Amino acid sequence: MTEPIPSPRVKSPNRAVRKVQISSLGTHVPPRVMTNEDLEKKVKTSNEWILQRTGIRERHIADPDIATSDLASEAARSAIEKAGLAPSDIEFIVVGTTTPDHFFPSTACLVQDKIGAAGAWGFDLGAACSGFTYAVTTAAHLVASGAHEHVLAIGADVMSRIINYEDRTTCVIFGDGAGAVVVSPAVDPELSIIDFAHEVDGRGGEALRMPAGGSRLPASRETVDQQLHYVHQDGKAVFRFAVRNTVEISQRVLRRNGLKPTDVDLFVCHQANRRIIEKAAGELGVPLEKVVINIERFGNTTGATIPLALSDGLADKRLKKGDLVLLASVGAGFTVGSVLLRWAY
Repeated sequence: MTEPIPSPRVKSPNRAVRKVQISSLGTHVPPRVMTNEDLEKKVKTSNEWILQRTGIRERHIADPDIATSDLASEAARSAIEKAGLAPSDIEFIVVGTTTPDHFFPSTACLVQDKIGAAGAWGFDLGAACSGFTYAVTTAAHLVASGAHEHVLAIGADVMSRIINYEDRTTCVIFGDGAGAVVVSPAVDPELSIIDFAHEVDGRGGEALRMPAGGSRLPASRETVDQQLHYVHQDGKAVFRFAVRNTVEISQRVLRRNGLKPTDVDLFVCHQANRRIIEKAAGELGVPLEKVVINIERFGNTTGATIPLALSDGLADKRLKKGDLVLLASVGAGFTVGSVLLRWAY
């Protein structure tokens, strides 16, 4: 007989809303690196072509026996340790991912087991490249309500599994990685998550998608032969939407909090394309010295790009306690997200 599952530690839903903070950050990328020169051997492309159009030099690729839950669990363990917590302190896990290990069980279930977070519940969240911002907002509301004390918000993807390495328009873009944060009650209410803004525009669903594998086009010999289980992208449509909506969602969350782009200490945008980031920052009015761009080393890791960029901001001391941080993302769907916060550590 298996051991009974501990009941989730749910608090009274009537507790007043409270301030919450990001208490820690952990990231993980697989050690194997694929450079532009490596891609030159696989597909008709060049280092110069990739750099000019994307800003990417290299990306990390998971080995065949490594799945999304493996990367997510490594990032989660790091975040939990840095928060000074034990896995048993985690009460809820939300995983933003486009590449779950399976349709079911959820990757959150697998992570819960791998890290030993007995008693935690959770689920996967499908928002593509906005997965991390959506996950952070979900986690923040669960803690703010008083339902839970410590929640893991994870963005993780193994995009290399759904990329066609014969298609130079997509295979040069994506990499694999994971990032996790622990969201907890704020120690200092001034150093907390301030606000969020999210939206979707389903009219853009055709522009970036994996056509087959779901209930619309289940796997078959025909879908495999037609290469419908890979990412398909209308690059021009995605570029236009990403720039316009990154700017709009960022302006919205700043404006309703009485802030201007010049008040932002660090702008951390989804790392889809260097040109998108630079153009969006320019139109928003945030100087590039306040923008983290690390797509050169990681490519587009989908749900993991923002935590990886935050980690680099911490490493090079551009991100400090008390800084006003603006996160922004646009992903397939189309999904759009922004989170505004004061960094707490």
